[in-house]
Amino acid sequence: QVQFVESGGGLVQPGGSLKLSCAVSARFISITIMAWYRQAPGKQREFVASIDRNGNTNYADSVKGRFTISRNNAKNPVYLQMNGLKPEDTAVYYCNSDGGLYSWGQGTQVTVSS
Repeated sequence: QVQFVESGGGLVQPGGSLKLSCAVSARFISITIMAWYRQAPGKQREFVASIDRNGNTNYADSVKGRFTISRNNAKNPVYLQMNGLKPEDTAVYYCNSDGGLYSWGQGTQVTVSS
């Protein structure tokens, strides 16, 4: 079973930065497209960004120009660098394959507040 462990969240002021990490169980490091998702209180989980094994990326319009997804194919982590954070970015952030095909991890809480 694929397992995802997200980390790096925290409390940050508007305009600040955070870098999230996602560790994937080694057995499944060959997932072609990895993605980040987020779920804010009272809202559905939504797509944030994705990256394939060639480094091709895709972003939700709401984070374009502020967030950067990256991955290390050899060591399997997937990262999400978040700059220019806004209060509306507050959510629990999750990683999974594109399409969310596997069981969800615990996520990591990101809170943007002054």
